[in-house]
Amino acid sequence: MQDWARPHTIRQWLKRLFGLQAIVCGLLVVLLAVSELRFDWVEKAVGTYLATTNDQRPKIGAIWEKGRQATTARQALEQIVTDRQANQRDAQEATTFKQLADRMPDGQTTMLSPDQFKRLYLKLPVEIAREIASPFELLSLFSQTAWDRTYFEKNDGELNIYLLDAENRVLKQMVITPELLLTMDRQNVLTAATLSDLPQFKNRIYPGDRFFAILADLPADIRKGVLPNPERLLAQPGQIRRVGISDEATSGFIELGFEISDGTRQEVVRFQGQEWAVWQIRSILEGKPRTTGSLSDFFRDLRLR
Repeated sequence: MQDWARPHTIRQWLKRLFGLQAIVCGLLVVLLAVSELRFDWVEKAVGTYLATTNDQRPKIGAIWEKGRQATTARQALEQIVTDRQANQRDAQEATTFKQLADRMPDGQTTMLSPDQFKRLYLKLPVEIAREIASPFELLSLFSQTAWDRTYFEKNDGELNIYLLDAENRVLKQMVITPELLLTMDRQNVLTAATLSDLPQFKNRIYPGDRFFAILADLPADIRKGVLPNPERLLAQPGQIRRVGISDEATSGFIELGFEISDGTRQEVVRFQGQEWAVWQIRSILEGKPRTTGSLSDFFRDLRLR
C-alpha cells in the first residue's frame, strides 16, 4: 500500500525518489515528451479539435478581418475586370458615336483602334464630322503611322477623345458635347407620319415647292447650311409635299422635316440644318427681314411667293 505520509529521513526520501512507481512515472513522462517531439501528436490533436469546432467559434480578430478584406478586394477586382471587359466589347460593337456614348456610364473609359475610330467617324454626316475633327488632320495622323490607339472617356455626358501614340502621348484631343451627340441621334430620321403629327413643327409648316424655290435662289453657303446633303433627300422615293422647321435649336442646329408622299403612304424625313442658315430661309418664308443679302435680294425673294 502506498505510504502517503511525508518522509522524515534521508533514507525515506531516497526510497521514495528511486522507487518503482517514481521510475515508471518518469519513464512515461520522457516517452510522452519524445513522442511529441517526434510525431507532434499534441499539435495535431489540438488542430483537429479546433477544426471541428471552427464553425461554432466567433469570426473575430485581426486574421479574420484581414481575410475578409482580402476576399472583398478580390471580388471587387474581379467585378472591375468583368465590367471593363464588357464595356470594351460594347464599345467595339457600337456603330455610332452616339451608341458608344450611350453604352458608357459616366466616369467610364474605353479604348478603340484607329481603324475603329475611323469607321465611326466616316458614318457621321460631313458637317458634324468636321466639327469633331478635320479629315485632313486625321489623314496626316494616319500617314505618319504615329496614331496607335484611341482613348474614350465620358464625363458629365461629354465624350472626350484622345488620339494616342505607342508611348501614350496625346496626338490630338477632341470633345463631343452632349448637344452634338443629340444632334447625331436626330440626324436623317425617317418617321411614318405627317408633319402635322409632330409637335416640334406646329405652326411652322410650309409648301414644299415654295420652300425649294426660295432655297434654290439663296447664296450657296446658305443653301449648304440649310441642307448640307441634298443628295440624301433627293434619293428618297416620292414627292416632297410640305416642309416643317422646328423652333428649337440644339448646339447650333435646327431640325427640318420633309413630308414625302408616294401615293400610298406618307413619311417624314428629318434633317439637321445650321441655325443661322435655317433662320435666313425661315425669315423669307414668313416675310421677315433677313440679316444677310441686299435689299433687292429680299424683294426678289418676296416676289417668289
